[in-house]
Amino acid sequence: MLLAVDIGNTNIVLGCIEENNIIFRERIYTNQLATDLEYAANLKTAMDMHDIKPESISGAIISSVVPTMTATFSAAVRKLIGVKPKVVGPGLKTGLSIVIDNPAQLGSDLVVDAVAGINEYTAPMIIIDMGTATTLSVVDDKKRYLGGMIVTGMAVSSDALIKRTAQLPKFAFEKPKHVIGTNTVDCLKSGLMYSTACALDGMIERIEEELGQECTVIATGGLASTVVPLCRKTIILDDDLLLKGLNLIYNKNI
Repeated sequence: MLLAVDIGNTNIVLGCIEENNIIFRERIYTNQLATDLEYAANLKTAMDMHDIKPESISGAIISSVVPTMTATFSAAVRKLIGVKPKVVGPGLKTGLSIVIDNPAQLGSDLVVDAVAGINEYTAPMIIIDMGTATTLSVVDDKKRYLGGMIVTGMAVSSDALIKRTAQLPKFAFEKPKHVIGTNTVDCLKSGLMYSTACALDGMIERIEEELGQECTVIATGGLASTVVPLCRKTIILDDDLLLKGLNLIYNKNI
């Protein structure tokens, strides 16, 4: 069984995969001050909840956009499971053709998303990952990673707005009842969620116009399930895209 971990700026996604089947997927908070022992305890709790014993794990792989966390989490995996995890980065085969100006600058999470995307869906494609930042990755019909764009994440926008205003409250990202809000919370929900959905629809149109082709559009990430239903474009929601990509990359390197 494989332990797959993606370390993001806000959350860490982890899951166990056996024979290409995802046994579970969980999210824990990214805490750069936590020790390897604390993360080992988090891992053990998640695995215990799904009746998975550490000795049943034969391998592990990590992707990370938080460099200071990579060594800490690797140590946590070794402490709990006794295996050295592979880390997505230079030296690891991915099978992805990257044609951006500086391929070394491409975030490991975007690499992993794209590897899963070209394996499971029809190119050309746009892959949307909605986390701390919202990223859009573009893969052409030859399955080459062309580039993309980075947008402020919806939760970051919400936090910034609330911190810089005196009377706007925190709120949960739930589908607004109406586009036109009739109270402060509904106005906030509608404004942030529908504007994000409209931005995604518009970016998809412009990308397809530039490529001259219609694209398969896939969305993943913690906030994707709240926004995709509000979009007018056809978007495939795949919450397991990162784990699928990590599994594929691990298998290319054994």
